[in-house]
Amino acid sequence: MLRYEVEIDGRLRQVSIQRAHGRFVATVDGRERAVDAARVDAHTWSLLIEQAGGRSVSSHEVSIIPGPVSNRFAVQVGSSPLTVSLNGRRRWDRKDEGGQPGSGPQRIVAPMSGKVVRVLVQPGEAVRARQPLVVIEAMKMENELSATHDGTVADIKVRDGQSVDAGTLLIVIV
Repeated sequence: MLRYEVEIDGRLRQVSIQRAHGRFVATVDGRERAVDAARVDAHTWSLLIEQAGGRSVSSHEVSIIPGPVSNRFAVQVGSSPLTVSLNGRRRWDRKDEGGQPGSGPQRIVAPMSGKVVRVLVQPGEAVRARQPLVVIEAMKMENELSATHDGTVADIKVRDGQSVDAGTLLIVIV
C-alpha cells in the first residue's frame, strides 16, 4: 500500500492507494473508492471512480504535469486546474505543521498559462511552509501558489498583471 499526504490547492488530504482485483482502491481521508485507470497519453489518465456502495460510476479525465520541484504537480481534472504537492514520507499522525528544509532552492513555477493577479511576497522576506506566494488566474479561476517549505524569498521573476506560460519560473525561495 502506498500512503501519501497530498496538498490540493492548500487543503491537506490523507491518501492511500493499493491494487485489488486488477483495479486500484483509493482511500482519501478515510473514504474508500474503487478506481479503474487507463493511460490516455504521457500525462493524461482516464479514471472510472465507483461511488460509495457501488451504485454509480463517475468518469474523469485527469492530466498530470510534473513541476520542477520533485513533489509538485499541475493537475487538471476536466477543465478544473489544481496545484498539487505530494509527500509520501510524512507520518499522518504528525502534530507539527512546520516546513522541513529542502535540498536546494524552491522554484515556484506557473502550473498553467495565465495572468499573475498578485505577488504576495517581497525579495528578502521570510516565508513559512504553505504560505501563499503568488496568485495566478487561469480559465477565470484564481490559483494561489504556496511555499512547500520554510525559507527566504531570493528572487521574484514576475510582476502583477504579467501573462505567463505553464512552467514559467515565478519565485525562488532559498
